Amino acid sequence: MLLEDYFDFLSPDDIRIKGTRVGIETVITDYLNGRFPKEIPNHYPSVTLEQVFATLTYYYQNKETVDVYIQGWRNHGEHAWQAQQRNPSPRIQAIQQMIREQKATYNISE
Repeated sequence: MLLEDYFDFLSPDDIRIKGTRVGIETVITDYLNGRFPKEIPNHYPSVTLEQVFATLTYYYQNKETVDVYIQGWRNHGEHAWQAQQRNPSPRIQAIQQMIREQKATYNISE
């Protein structure tokens, strides 16, 4: 089996572990943040230990390209979060209003 056979390359900015909805950025970020490879499948049950090692091998064989890919994901996430903060959905607005009311009721300051 070729290393690339472990992945679904859906687009240049969306690489998933084959047979799952888990992106390679998830496994790699967990690993780079200190999680041991054998722990990762415990957090993503659809991912096997073999797939984790394939993902890490792919990362180290394509480190520069994958680092750019992961940075793109981080940038996208940050932009999406900022947009959500500027224009929250009606549901989020309702929750925020409930929180303000609770704080006012119980005289809680921020």
